[in-house]
Amino acid sequence: MMVAEYSKRTLGFLVHEVDRIIRVDWDRVKAPESVLSANHGLITAVIELEGGGLVSILDVEQILANAFGEALVVDILPAQVDPDTSVFFVDDSVVARRKISEVLDKLGVRHKHATNGMEAWTRLQGLAAHASQMGRNIRDDVRLILVDAEMPEMDGYVLTKNIKSDPRFDGVPVVMHSSLSSEANRAMGKSVGVDAYVAKFDAEALADTLRPLIER
Repeated sequence: MMVAEYSKRTLGFLVHEVDRIIRVDWDRVKAPESVLSANHGLITAVIELEGGGLVSILDVEQILANAFGEALVVDILPAQVDPDTSVFFVDDSVVARRKISEVLDKLGVRHKHATNGMEAWTRLQGLAAHASQMGRNIRDDVRLILVDAEMPEMDGYVLTKNIKSDPRFDGVPVVMHSSLSSEANRAMGKSVGVDAYVAKFDAEALADTLRPLIER
């Protein structure tokens, strides 16, 4: 039995045996090939080990949704913003992306998304470059950035550091939205400059965190 704290729950995973425990940097974690991710959406990333072996990383959010059902998104008041207000978010979980989209739709804001940190950083740099060429402030196009913590290619901590160190994104708040809900994880988020940290998945808490940041 493996016991873990995840999404404000204590979970037990019944396993046959533990082969080994490894620690790897997130830049070694890669997005899966489409044939793997298509398998009920349960594989969210893969790691290549020395010797060529592959380890699959499961989308625990999808597993929890299958086991307990998805959290409902109800009773969310719209934000008082212009209809062109847009939020950019990144999450490697299909379930998380769907629920985040539902919250943003309820808030009445447009949204774009990426599926891993590297893709997000590439797209955000492109959006910033386009805004600069048009003589616009990036905040006119991206009012807020919502990032997951653990993602393939580049994690949310590195992504946040990149955003906060780029003057083009001055004034654009970054919110970390993670299944890792301990105080230690919140402290890690704050250490890289996030403006707020929200544990998954509480639709009302997410909306209440985002609303004042996109309205200001």
